[in-house]
Amino acid sequence: MLGDLMLDVVIAPDRVLETGSDVPGRVSLLQGGSAANTARWVARLGARSSLICAVGRDAAGRALLDAVREDDVMPRAMRVAGARTGRIGVLVAPGGERSFVADRGAADALAPGDLRAAWFRAADALHLPAYSLLGEPLGSAGRRAVTLARDAGAMVSVDLASIVPLLADGRRAARALMEAVAPDLLFATAAEAEALLGRHAVDGLLDLAPTAVIKRGAKGATVLAREGTERLRFEVATQHVPATDSTGAGDAFDAGFLVGWFAARAAGRSLPASLQRAALAGHRAAARQLTTPRAELTLA
Repeated sequence: MLGDLMLDVVIAPDRVLETGSDVPGRVSLLQGGSAANTARWVARLGARSSLICAVGRDAAGRALLDAVREDDVMPRAMRVAGARTGRIGVLVAPGGERSFVADRGAADALAPGDLRAAWFRAADALHLPAYSLLGEPLGSAGRRAVTLARDAGAMVSVDLASIVPLLADGRRAARALMEAVAPDLLFATAAEAEALLGRHAVDGLLDLAPTAVIKRGAKGATVLAREGTERLRFEVATQHVPATDSTGAGDAFDAGFLVGWFAARAAGRSLPASLQRAALAGHRAAARQLTTPRAELTLA
């Protein structure tokens, strides 16, 4: 994984906010960052996992690196002097929906020259949230990582991650970026897919990647794939899991899908069977994320 390791400042009011006043609730400091969440769940599912990232030379950066090591993730971290570790303000509505305020800080400071080809030689896959392809120098580092991963024979997966940063320069620029990266596997929510494709059906994601997964939350997932001249489509259902905070569930799904995919292919299963098993594994990982309390981060 390459991308964000950030401090989540989660604000969860017990009821609707009152303008100019206060309401009871909980404020938590947690390990966050889309790439870090995926890396953690890959490790929790028993696969070897590493995270290439940048954090500040501060207490938050140290605590976050300690947290990912405790999850058996190998951090390849740049410690950036003069920039504080990135922070995400997460406002969780009483129904579980989330809004974010990003203060990216050191997260965007990862540069192409920080990468080492040796980090990619034994990798089966490189996973990047779209954040890792945007901004500078992080975007250039992400694209350099794609080249290094491909040179090593690794698969490349991308998660569209968030509509606003993805479409900051317009839909055409976002599509051009995905075409240039040419991921082997593309993850998106239904809203992200529709935002990227405009009026076109979500099956248009197969023009950007040979395999695509549209995550639909409690409604399951749509899995698309090209096999020769044939286009495959599967609807994979899941059980509804009540949750007060859905943060990280999509990242956990990505991890479960990737681990399930490689396990199914190693077992010699067909493409359709591998895709269905991978989607089910993604749903299971997301359910675990939704039902596992996130540990408070201790800033020393």
